[in-house]
Amino acid sequence: MNALAEELNGRLGDAAAFLSPVGRRMYFPYGGILGQGAEAKKCAINATIGMAFEEDGSPLVMDCFRREINTDKRIFLYAGSFGLPALREKWKSMELEKNPSMRGILCSNPVVTNALTHGLRIAAELFADKDDVLVTPDLFWDNYELIFGDVAGCRMRHFNTFRDGKFDADALRAALMEEGEKKLLVLNFPNNPTGYTATLEDAARIVQAVRDAAQAGKRIVAILDDAYFGLVYEPGVHAESLFAEFATLHENVLAVKLDGTTKEDYVWGLRVGFITFAFKGATPEQLGALEAKAAGNVRSGISNVTSVGQHLSLDAYADPGYAAQKKEKYAVLERRYREIRRILAAHPEYAEYFETMPFNSGYFMCVKPIGVDAEAVRKRLIEGYSTGTIRLSGLIRLAFSTIPLAKLEKLFANVAAAVRDCRENA
Repeated sequence: MNALAEELNGRLGDAAAFLSPVGRRMYFPYGGILGQGAEAKKCAINATIGMAFEEDGSPLVMDCFRREINTDKRIFLYAGSFGLPALREKWKSMELEKNPSMRGILCSNPVVTNALTHGLRIAAELFADKDDVLVTPDLFWDNYELIFGDVAGCRMRHFNTFRDGKFDADALRAALMEEGEKKLLVLNFPNNPTGYTATLEDAARIVQAVRDAAQAGKRIVAILDDAYFGLVYEPGVHAESLFAEFATLHENVLAVKLDGTTKEDYVWGLRVGFITFAFKGATPEQLGALEAKAAGNVRSGISNVTSVGQHLSLDAYADPGYAAQKKEKYAVLERRYREIRRILAAHPEYAEYFETMPFNSGYFMCVKPIGVDAEAVRKRLIEGYSTGTIRLSGLIRLAFSTIPLAKLEKLFANVAAAVRDCRENA
């Protein structure tokens, strides 16, 4: 049981007897990303937040979403537990446009979720049990542990993320081949926290690793967390979701695609996401049954997802300016990515203080402090340099999505200085 859950149970005393097993395991991750972000709220440079801001510090929002909400009475109606039919159809057509490899593959219609976190919770409740194992890279979003480990009761198995600057598909294969017939696998590209997306070579090796495990008799639920889909900045990167490969890979593999408007369309507060299913040999009836189970989970938890957010999304996708506005916002993030590459190339001396982890996409990148503890560096950045960062798995995560171009140079200088200070004070 997580130490934070034990502490809360201790505070409840005898009243903890009212809790269910899940209730006893539940906690709020004060020391995780949210807690660290709270400590950095007053920093002059705040690279903690998983959102994106314009150069002037305002939210990076597309006009087609920003415009005043139409007061049509339809927005006040229930959207239904499956989601608005028109939005489900539109999102599926958009998935096919963004992932040409999905064309011709039989998959379910997307079921609307309360953004991607809710989709993960649905997947956990539909497919995970205390006897199951969740396999993830060791550099992962900490909410996976809360959802699959503490709520669903899964055992967590983390494998090495990188080897020689590439995704360690051999480590993935070894984790899948361990004892136990059933495995849940979560793959998140672009990855949070590292900002890394599998290259074409990585993707082929990942798919082969899963195929090998399936052929060896392992039943695998492959969950694709595509929260940051489309935000890739380099050639040679696997630009589509791995869902298409897993959807027809093997009868022992069930593919679950989780995506949504949140990061793709820069609307973090709308909370509109989707869950889609596929597996080799699936019939429409089988896929319809999975849709019904997902919708039943929505019904049992929140009844249905916000009608306002769903209608607003539909209207935005019909806006003739949608595509151009999306490219414009993407360009803001890409410029910052290019500037980081320039800064790192211009300052080879930084290699004395931190190792840059592989990154090529998304909102984030990570550095590994050399010779000092990452948590000490994070605290020193706040106290000495008014700079907020996130510490995860021995790394410092930097959300360049929030930092104006003019402050990026200072951000990396501050990180190097904080590492130096920690060494001197050790």
